[in-house]
Amino acid sequence: MRFLRDNGLTIALLLMFLCSIIGQWLAGWHVAVQDALRHGDTPIGLGAYTVSPRFLSSVFENWESEFLQMSTYVVLTAFLFQRGSAESRDPDAPPRDDLLELQAHKPGAPAILRWGRLWRVIYSHSLGLALFVLFLVSFVIHWTQSAQAAAQDAIEHGEPAQGVFDYLGDAQLWFESFQNWQSEFLSTAALVVLSIWLRQHDTPESKPVAAPHGQTGA
Repeated sequence: MRFLRDNGLTIALLLMFLCSIIGQWLAGWHVAVQDALRHGDTPIGLGAYTVSPRFLSSVFENWESEFLQMSTYVVLTAFLFQRGSAESRDPDAPPRDDLLELQAHKPGAPAILRWGRLWRVIYSHSLGLALFVLFLVSFVIHWTQSAQAAAQDAIEHGEPAQGVFDYLGDAQLWFESFQNWQSEFLSTAALVVLSIWLRQHDTPESKPVAAPHGQTGA
């Protein structure tokens, strides 16, 4: 089918996402049940676990790091370069998006480019902005749900519970965030550098297999 051919990458990624989050959901629920049984508590039901702070915190903790990595990468690659990398623009190439007012009238150009200078500025940065907003939303949900999970743990141990805004300064929140952020930045840097010398047949994330190592951009 033409639809599957034209949208296969998105479909495959969403299917892998669905399988992965279902796996996380079920495995996390079993861990929560086992933990409750060890402590002599009533095990949590699957439905209750689905909306529990512990599960939501773990989900958005990971989404947060992914969206931060992508938004940072999109913005940095607009003005920083890596000679020879498929993931970089060629520093010697002319600017691609100059004179947008004139380019707006090319056949097929998005209509928003003809709405005026402000809309052109917004649209020309819309991908980075959208990814950054998704990062902020994910971070807020991770932070608030993690705060609720920490408050529940504190109450169960007879300790005073921190408020949500107090938890923003808690080392646990930042440990959870930084442990994911560092891996995202490292994996992105590895992709940028390895694409200088290594190839993957027929993917736009790699230079052509026969391209010289010094060629920059896919």
